This record gives sequence, C-alpha cells and structure tokens, in this order.
Amino acid sequence: MTSGKINVTVENIFPLIKKFLYSDHEIFLRELISNATDATLKLKHLTTIGETNVEYGNPIIEVKIDKENKKLHIIDQGLGMTKDEVEKYINQVAFSGAEEFLEKYKDSAKDTGIIGHFGLGFYSAFMVADKVEIFTKSFKDEPAAHWTCDGSPEYTLEACDKTERGTEIVLHIAEDSLDFLEDYKIRELLVKYNKFMPVPIKFGTHEEGEGEDKVEVDTIINNPNPAWTKQPSDLSDEDYKNFYRELYPTQFEDPLFNIHLNVDYPFNLTGILYFPKLSADLQMQKDKIQLYQNQVFVTDNVEGIVPDFLTMLKGVIDSPDIPLNVSRSYLQADGNVKKISNYITRKVADKLKSLFNENREDFESKWNDIKIVLEYGMLSEEKFYEKAGAFMLYPTVDDKFYTLEELKEATKDNQTDKDGNLVILYASNKDAQHSYIAAAKDKGYQVLLLDSPIVSHLIQKLESDNEKMTFVRVDSDHINNLIKKEDTEISKLSEDEQKSLQEIVENIVPKDKYTVKLEALDSTAEPFIITQPEFMRRMKEMSQSGGGGMFGMGNFPEMYNLVVNTNSPLATNIIGNTDETTRTESIKQAMDLAKLSQGLLKGEELTAFVKRNFNNLK
Repeated sequence: MTSGKINVTVENIFPLIKKFLYSDHEIFLRELISNATDATLKLKHLTTIGETNVEYGNPIIEVKIDKENKKLHIIDQGLGMTKDEVEKYINQVAFSGAEEFLEKYKDSAKDTGIIGHFGLGFYSAFMVADKVEIFTKSFKDEPAAHWTCDGSPEYTLEACDKTERGTEIVLHIAEDSLDFLEDYKIRELLVKYNKFMPVPIKFGTHEEGEGEDKVEVDTIINNPNPAWTKQPSDLSDEDYKNFYRELYPTQFEDPLFNIHLNVDYPFNLTGILYFPKLSADLQMQKDKIQLYQNQVFVTDNVEGIVPDFLTMLKGVIDSPDIPLNVSRSYLQADGNVKKISNYITRKVADKLKSLFNENREDFESKWNDIKIVLEYGMLSEEKFYEKAGAFMLYPTVDDKFYTLEELKEATKDNQTDKDGNLVILYASNKDAQHSYIAAAKDKGYQVLLLDSPIVSHLIQKLESDNEKMTFVRVDSDHINNLIKKEDTEISKLSEDEQKSLQEIVENIVPKDKYTVKLEALDSTAEPFIITQPEFMRRMKEMSQSGGGGMFGMGNFPEMYNLVVNTNSPLATNIIGNTDETTRTESIKQAMDLAKLSQGLLKGEELTAFVKRNFNNLK
C-alpha cells in the first residue's frame, strides 16, 4: 500500500480562483473591503483589551481610482502586517488570518465582527487584476513590507518606506475588467455590498457649504452603525421607519410594523423585518430581505433561512452562523439553518400576538394588508399555525373581526346544521354574492368575508383541526342545511304540481350544467336561485390555486344547482300556464336573471338577454 500527501500547486490554484471560486467577479471588492475591515477591528480589539498601547483613533477605509494608470487602491488603517506575516498569511493560500485571530482570542473576540473564514478572499483580486501589490506597515515597531505578484507562482517581497500604519492594496486592473475603473461602478458595488460595514468607507470627496464657506469633505459611502446592530430600547418608531427608507429609498409608503430580531444562543442572529403593504402579485414581493454576515451583504435570496411565507416581508437578517460556501453565494446544508428559520417563525408569531393584544383596533385596521402572509404561514409552517390562533382574524362582510374562538361563540346558537355541525358561512366576493349575503343576514346568520386566493386550502385545514365545524360559502347548496325544521316553509304546490314543475323546468334548463331542485322558500324570495355544489366548487378552487396537482385533477366541470322556489308566484304561473311558448319564455327569463346575478350570463346569452328586454319595452 502506498500513502502520501496530495500536492495542490499554486499554478493550479490561480486559474481556479479566477474562473470558478467566485461566481461573480464583482465581489472582489467586497472581499478586499472585508479584509480591511477585519484588520481594523482586530486592532480595535487589541487596544480594547490592552494588548497594545497604539492609538486606535478614528480609522477609515479608503477606495481610490487611478484611471490613468489603471489602478484601484484599497487603503486601511488597521493593524497591518510585518514581512513574516505577509509570508504567513498571503503566501500560504487558504490560511485564514481571521480564523487564527478568533481562535487565539476566542474568549474575548467573539463579538468583534471579524468576517474572514476561508483565507481566500484576498486572491479574488486576481479575477480583475493582472498584478497586485501590497504595501503594509504593522502596528508593531517593525519595517514596512511591499509584496508584488502578477498572478503566477512568482512573487517579490521586500522592505518599503511606508510610514503610516495599515495596508494598501493596489490592483493593476486587467484589460478585460476596465469597467472597475469607473466611479459609478465602484460606487455601485460599495453601496451594494458594503453599505453597512462597521468601519467608515471613504470614496472620493464632495463640497459642502456656500460661497467662501464652501469646503471639500470626505464622502463616506456607508452607515457603520445600522439600526439592526442597536438595541430595540435605543430605537424609536421613527428610527425604524428611517432605516426602512435607507434600505428601500424608492419605497414611499411606510411599513405597517416591524419585528426586531436579536438572539445570541444557540446561534447569533440580529435583524429587522418589516411588514409592508403587499401588492396583488406576491411573486413580485419576494427577495426583498437582505442577508448579511457581520454587516457584509451576501444575498437577497434568503430561501431556507427565512420561512417561505415570510419571504414576502422586507428587511435585514445578519448572522455569522449562517453556513455559506466559500464564495458566500450559496447556502450549505446545516442544522443551524433550520434552527434559525424556526426562531424567526416563533419571533414573528410572538410579535403579532403582542401587537394584537396591545392594540387590537390598530391590528384590525391593518388586517387586509397582512392576512395573505399569515394565511400562507398557517398552511406552510406548523409551528406558526399552532401560535396563530391567538391573533388570526376572520372578518365579516360588515367589517367586524373575530378570532376563531370568538366566531364559534357568536354562531353556536343559530348556525348549527341537522347533524350538529357548526356551519361557518363566508363570502368570497361581496358584490358578486350580494343577494346570497343579504338572504343569510336576513336569517340572522354571520357571514365572513374570506377572499384570499388560498382560502380554500386554509378552510380545509381548519375543518380538519376543528371537529364538528364546517365552512360553507354563502351561495352553496349546503346553506339550506342550516334551516331549522320549525322555520321550514311548507310548499303551496301539491306533490303532483311539484313533479310537473320539475319536469317542465328540466326540459328547458341545460342538463349538463344544472341540476334542478325544488325548495319551499319564503314567497318573497327569488323564484330561481343558482347555487354551487360545495364539494365541487371547493375542489375546483383548490385546483386553480395549486392544489390540483396534488390530487391529479386539474379541470373540474362547471356544475350548478338551479333552486326553484315552489312558493314563488312564478312557480304557480308556470304550472297554471298552458301556453308552452309563454311558459318557456318565462323560465328562460327567470333563468337568465338568476345567471346574471351570479355573473354567469355572458357572450351571446347576455346580448340576447339585453335585446329581448329592450324589445319588451316597446
């Protein structure tokens, strides 16, 4: 048997870095700024614990473009490096100085915000540069060093005359990357990736003041102390709104409310989530949450970290414990990810409960703007569903709001069917179902307004978890099960007359779409009423909103019930009229009116109906 050590040569490493290590070349700037930030924060930590007595001061990171000489400079005032440290940290690929520093000072440095982990970030510079130089002066009393490499295995390292503490990286930009010498491009990248870095970043200058008082001042690109890094007790409502505007400068509407995340065990996570007013297109609403690692922007695709139903929110999540691959582009499978997702779910549920308890009236006023998120959450996250009963609302068509327990209490006395089931009536469209709503309210029934696109799925879940309770749409055939025996009307027609009426109507009404049912209703009720079979309608709704794929059924036929009120004057006239033509016209007119009230009269039928009625006006 032979054993040995695999030899990875620098000749192989550089082409891999340039082509494959990082998915997007633009992140070289993020990595170099991150290194500069680490160097600065390390020095801050050493001065804080008294390990060095150098003056920390007010260090900044500066980015400068030298377009004429095709150079890009990144300059920090951090701890710098000695010649030996350059040998150790730069010439040994994938040796992470940040990792070593955190290990050495693990007890005191855990909250320093130091970013690096892989030790490869510096080499991302070779994706855009054909030559890189380092000028560095350590905070220790040792000579400065100058390192140069052209992307080959060869480098030079010598002393230099740099006198100021810190490191300057000089990138000689390659011909295929000259757009990184444009001001707008660098500014765009700094704002995208480094907008909230914990050390001020200078990029250029600008003038302030008027006339003789006009002065040139540094332009600081970033906000080193964003709201999510502060304690909630230190922030006002206006502070949260201002930060929202900073995150989304083109968003003109204020968020409805926010949730401040702050946990340090069993993982570190901070952030602020905002509930915005949602647009009708929920897909357009996604990918608005920004993920950071120690204030470095990583991605706005937080799938897996944030529960799916909350990806419609906006805001920031920052965690050093989120496991990303070496390029920070993709989430890696890790137990912490599920823990973070569960924590966020619980935190959001707790916040919603407190908002509901503290000011129910305000919570109700925002309900229509947040309900789709909460309904989706109840369907997709069991832990959220378990908590949602405390704040989930069910509005009526009259803008009254109930929790589920309150709704049960309000309807238990007069909305129970013959089998003892509590029947919750609801409308999905107040205008289209107006006549049915009015009829139900006349009987003293409560009618909810449940109009979201996923309500059929939510209803099914609620029914499965609440024994002896069923939801019935107000235009459903099932609503008649609510009528108590003592309230049931007696038909004015004999059995033979009813049989004759049914045959007459069935001969005219299309049998493939309508099932004729005779019912003895109040004489003032409409003579013809169209209802839908509850089961078929619900299955159709579920198939249209994504449930059809689960059952293997995507197309449901249009099926309706035509309820004929045997106590209506029209029913009596149909039986008593021997003129078949007149009788047929009466039935068709009544049928068209019933269809019109349900929005089912369209196309040629609607045109013929309108024409026929105009002719009757002559």
